[in-house]
Amino acid sequence: MQTSPLPFLLIVSLGLIISQSCSDKKADRVAINSWITAPDRSALLSPAPAFFFDGQESATSVIEVDTSVLYQTLDGFGFALTGGSAMLLNTKLSADQRAALLRELFLTEDNGIGISYLRVSIGSSDLDELIFTYNDLPEGKTDVTLSNFSLSYDTLHLIPVLKEILALNPKIKIMGSPWTPPVWMKTNQLPKGGKLKPEYYPAYANYFVKYIQAMEQEGIAIDAITIQNEPENPKNTPSLAMTAAEQSEFIKKHLGPAFQAAGITTKIILFDHNCDHPEYPISILDDPETKPFVDGSAFHMYLGAITALSQVHEAHPDKHLYFTEQWTSGNGEFGGDLRWHVKNLMVGATRNWSRNVLEWNLAADQNFDPHTNDGGCDICQGALTISDQITRNVSYYIIGHASKFVPAGSVRIKSNVAGNLYNVAFLTPAGEKVLLVLNDEDQPQSFSIRSNNKTATTHLAGGSVATYVWK
Repeated sequence: MQTSPLPFLLIVSLGLIISQSCSDKKADRVAINSWITAPDRSALLSPAPAFFFDGQESATSVIEVDTSVLYQTLDGFGFALTGGSAMLLNTKLSADQRAALLRELFLTEDNGIGISYLRVSIGSSDLDELIFTYNDLPEGKTDVTLSNFSLSYDTLHLIPVLKEILALNPKIKIMGSPWTPPVWMKTNQLPKGGKLKPEYYPAYANYFVKYIQAMEQEGIAIDAITIQNEPENPKNTPSLAMTAAEQSEFIKKHLGPAFQAAGITTKIILFDHNCDHPEYPISILDDPETKPFVDGSAFHMYLGAITALSQVHEAHPDKHLYFTEQWTSGNGEFGGDLRWHVKNLMVGATRNWSRNVLEWNLAADQNFDPHTNDGGCDICQGALTISDQITRNVSYYIIGHASKFVPAGSVRIKSNVAGNLYNVAFLTPAGEKVLLVLNDEDQPQSFSIRSNNKTATTHLAGGSVATYVWK
């Protein structure tokens, strides 16, 4: 008896339909790519296998990313390019070595981390090989017209390195911060401590103008300046003490008008010190004469809680917030530093309205040099140790987990903190969603990511950090 071919053809047709349907569903799945850093260094910003939004929510912890709720725009992530960092890059590496390293630091191709923001010192910081300003004079001399103003020392290392960086990323933002005015302007006539004499407020305002104009002539745009690094810490070498009232007076009567008269649009940023005194910038912004000249306030976190930034935001929501400095110690432990800095700065500062996160500093040698004596940091570990070889330290990965994936112009979007899975989410200009997550427990955790009504489940080892990216 001959069987009909119809059932066989029907089966084949159904099989093709099912196969096509499965193929279509697979094509519709959204892939999540991820990069991991582990506390034991077994993974260092290492790519992990992609996983997919598949609708399965098998974990009890859920991080929901909501692209419809937008917060602040990001200016970038990066480091302080101290004079000492620039000197090491310029003198310890060959031209080819330096070019390759700068491509890794400032581009995102291949293994690059895409640094998009730098902080430089106006004059020397405590991580320079020597103390200098741009108007140093013999003892007893003054120069109120600043006729002797010169960037000469910075032309040796800092400016050449900045020019190489700008050739790679012309849009990088640069912030300048002074550690001290010229000593002839100070009450104690010393680089360390003292105050700015009121009679030199006009000259010091002009000092900032000349600095910005001189850097512009070198082809270097200064996006923002802070008035004084750590104005409540006169123990650094160099340093200057400055109260909130003094800072307000200087801005409203001298610096702000001087910038206006010179047509300078560089942002003026307050404070640049610890999170324990949010009343410092708030009191200045409360002054209706000073406030119009000010873009925002900057913070460090050697004291206080990161929520201080939100206190300032709530008091003056029309002004911006910045996180400009935190160091890692040469005596620190990789996993502990990774966890603390990601939790408090990369997640904490951005969730509290900061437009950037900067670590201190880009490079030091194996002895944590260079630094000044009697008040310079002698144990500040750079993101890089530059000696006979280049070592990438913990802050390289702390910053890299954001800078590589979250370019300037990205916007923070809403996400919930699920238990000890501290996280922050961003929407990039290209439309990618980026989620930075820290597992702040010692044990691995499974969790789900939910976005646009789609869910994916993954896990993260204890103390590890991951960046997840999807379209």
